[in-house]
Amino acid sequence: MAPAFQLSSLISALPDSEGGWGPPSSTESSLNEVPYAPYSKGDKLGRMADWTQDSGKDGRDGARGGRQAYNRNYRDQQVYGAGTSSLFSYQHAEDEASFSVVDNTRTSAKPRAGFGRGGGTIFRGRGARGTTTGGRGASTTRGGMRSQTGRADNRFDSRGGRGGARGGRRFGWKDWDKPQRNRDASVMVKPEWKMLEKIDFNRLAKLNLETDDGEDIETYGLLRYYDRANEKAAGVKTAERRLAVQDRLFFNPTASEDPVIQDLAQKDEATVFATDSVLSMLMCAPRSVYPWDIVIVREGNKIFLDKREGSQIDFVTVNENATDPPLDVSEGNKDAINTPQALSMEATFINQNFAIQTVNESAGKYECPQPNPFYNAEEDSEPLGSKAYRYRRFDLSLTEEEPMHLIVRTELDAVVKTAGVDQFLTIKALNEFDDRAQGSGGALNWRQKLGSQLGAVVATEMKNNSCKLARWTTQSILASSHQMKIGFVSRATPKDSNRHVILGVVGFKPRDFAAQMNLNLNNGWGIVRTIVDMCMQMPEGKYVLVKDPNQPVLRLYEVPANTFDEEEEEAPAQEGEADE
Repeated sequence: MAPAFQLSSLISALPDSEGGWGPPSSTESSLNEVPYAPYSKGDKLGRMADWTQDSGKDGRDGARGGRQAYNRNYRDQQVYGAGTSSLFSYQHAEDEASFSVVDNTRTSAKPRAGFGRGGGTIFRGRGARGTTTGGRGASTTRGGMRSQTGRADNRFDSRGGRGGARGGRRFGWKDWDKPQRNRDASVMVKPEWKMLEKIDFNRLAKLNLETDDGEDIETYGLLRYYDRANEKAAGVKTAERRLAVQDRLFFNPTASEDPVIQDLAQKDEATVFATDSVLSMLMCAPRSVYPWDIVIVREGNKIFLDKREGSQIDFVTVNENATDPPLDVSEGNKDAINTPQALSMEATFINQNFAIQTVNESAGKYECPQPNPFYNAEEDSEPLGSKAYRYRRFDLSLTEEEPMHLIVRTELDAVVKTAGVDQFLTIKALNEFDDRAQGSGGALNWRQKLGSQLGAVVATEMKNNSCKLARWTTQSILASSHQMKIGFVSRATPKDSNRHVILGVVGFKPRDFAAQMNLNLNNGWGIVRTIVDMCMQMPEGKYVLVKDPNQPVLRLYEVPANTFDEEEEEAPAQEGEADE
């Protein structure tokens, strides 16, 4: 009878609710002071005691914080009401800090380090390649040992190097712990400059504008015929040739100083004028890492995309997009010839001489309808190099009511006869400085792998020099070039940056090469149109588009009209004082 009596007494003690089921809105016995946590019917019950989670020295779980405090056992549970669960948590006593669980289970002996049936032994030296000896199933990879399951063995050797990784280090290891590189800007931003826009690369990558293939307006210069003897088997010892230094004259003035562009602007042939080097830099901006700048001049309803004298745009970068690009001397690089500036000068020198050496000057020449517009026979004594300047027009209009056209000066390097038809070429050169040096980006040894693993070599260069190859491909497409010849030039010895040898030449169709490296020209045209629209909304004057040296950001500044003119005037004055 006792249970029935207790139940009836409890029922009689409950208050009546006239409004329906549940307790009334106000009762004498309030529940406001009772702690309450929201819950969900789908919540899973936890454990009264968890012996699998590590504890800190003070006995509290997750004392180290960060990822150590996160228990993977509960990652699939719902977290509804988890923030208030601490109201009911039990606080450990201080004497429990010394408590620990003793594991008396016997652990099995460690298996021998080996792979496959043979159970071979792994020999690891300092910075040496991982090597396996044993029976069938043993395998070796450049980044370390790889088991049959496909997972890399990332153990360290006794000297601190990673076993199996060339150079004792795997790229990507502890990249979060590397010091932040602070590169200098390509141009000094002065206090009187006014920043107008700040554009993140993520915004640029989403732009898109479809345009036509362009039309030819005029062609100037002369071209030599390409020497097919250069395309011997790449990587073969007999195919190596010394890169000779030859004196030839080339011109590369900016758009506003080009007499042909000035004449076309006066005839109102287009709205935007640029050179292929400046335009390709702007179209491939999201791939760039090193700093650069473009001078934008608006005169009336005309926009000129210019470059400064000695601008970084005229120089060829090396391993700009590598995971661990070359270091400067101030950053700890002990080899002065392998700094970014020295490698850029070396690559620019190689490209100029390689384009000269790959043509056959005794096989005649291809003369364009117009002569070279920059050459003056009375003042220039050196012979002209093989170069043609093709001026082409592209339609950037969004609607027929508001037309917008762009004229770009493109360059061609040689011509070749194919089935009796002359085809135009652009010639570029990739350079290898030292595959074991810092900043090589894990590149393969070209002398050993160029003949047998050409695809792997090209893929590595696409990764380490994404911006440079994208610019070259864009320039070839802008010039409507039929083929793009890429040479592989290496140092004669890794420690000498003055002597080089040509290991081979490979030809690509520009649009096929663009598809291989996932280059979208419509995105580049969208970037150009966006920057032009920004400048068209501004008043007439001079502007500078600056790539941030340490962040993927573009900044547009309004600058005084005489900016950069004073520097050009000071340079001749200093030369005159030095002569005196």
